[in-house]
Amino acid sequence: MKRLPENIKVLYIASDSEEPYVEIIRMKDSKRRTSLCSSEDSEAEEPELQEEEDDALLVLSKHSQLLDAHNLEQLAAQMPARTRGYPWQLVYSTAIHGSSLKTLYRNMAELDSPVLLIVRDMHKKVFGAFSTDPFRVSKHFYGTGETFLFSFNPDFQAYRWSGENSYFVVGKYESLQIGGGGAGFALWLDADLNHGASFSCPTFHNPPLSTKEDFIVQDLEVWTVQK
Repeated sequence: MKRLPENIKVLYIASDSEEPYVEIIRMKDSKRRTSLCSSEDSEAEEPELQEEEDDALLVLSKHSQLLDAHNLEQLAAQMPARTRGYPWQLVYSTAIHGSSLKTLYRNMAELDSPVLLIVRDMHKKVFGAFSTDPFRVSKHFYGTGETFLFSFNPDFQAYRWSGENSYFVVGKYESLQIGGGGAGFALWLDADLNHGASFSCPTFHNPPLSTKEDFIVQDLEVWTVQK
């Protein structure tokens, strides 16, 4: 049998006055229905409903220089369910730590959680990637199909795994590379986190994320889920 999604509930309803029947509803609707049974129940359930809505938000532990509240709302809708309800902690920022890929790797050495990379180029365009694994030096590509790219300015777009290859992320001392299999990487950053490049690639079927395929990094942040 196919497993039901976690937010779906099956109710078996029976009474003396009518035939039994089965109703399939969302969990949130189930809570609302239960709360209508009495005013006391209603008051008790309201905080739980609010908590459920809060879990869908992407909450940062401190202010981001690159993302506003609307950006966070757009990104939260794309995040895997396992990352929801947790605060996101800043682990690297060029404004705080300087421009060094080596420092970025060092700051993530003890991490074992997904990360969110945000870049702003010299033309003020903001884009980045969600990686299921923290960035590290590696001989081979790593990550899973939950990895995705995104860009803002003017409209938000998310680019998910195409299934064509598994070239998600590979870390080198001289560069960080995300997506591949074509003429270039979906996102490439040099050792100084100063120069970057973005090309269309088979991994995500994305257009170039930056204003131009070769770009200068103005600001960069990396956040991770704090569990």
